[in-house]
Amino acid sequence: MKNQACVELCDLEIDTDIGTYGPNDTRPDKHLLNLILQIGSQNVLIAQDGMAYVFDYDPLIAEINRLAGDCHYETQERLITRIVKACAACAEVESIEIYLRKLPVHNGSGSLGVRLSVDATMLAGMR
Repeated sequence: MKNQACVELCDLEIDTDIGTYGPNDTRPDKHLLNLILQIGSQNVLIAQDGMAYVFDYDPLIAEINRLAGDCHYETQERLITRIVKACAACAEVESIEIYLRKLPVHNGSGSLGVRLSVDATMLAGMR
């Protein structure tokens, strides 16, 4: 069994503008992002404490927030694509699972989202 580690981000509310809505359509109040980044276990099992020995996710979160507010998006898929490309730019990331959802969907209830898993082979092609 291979040693595995991940960084997991759950329910990050991002400030973004996605979709086109008519006057009677339900407009989402929130867009929530979940992100699981598979990284090498050497970035978690460290001999000494210090940021130099771990995957620093703060710059990636800042970039995700920048991308989210960068423009109007017609689709969740386009924002997901841009976030995956930002994750691929981090050499420590070995695979990605991303889930972006909006809520509410209808009558003040429900959530609707898009999920994508990107393996090491696809990431290598993006790099």
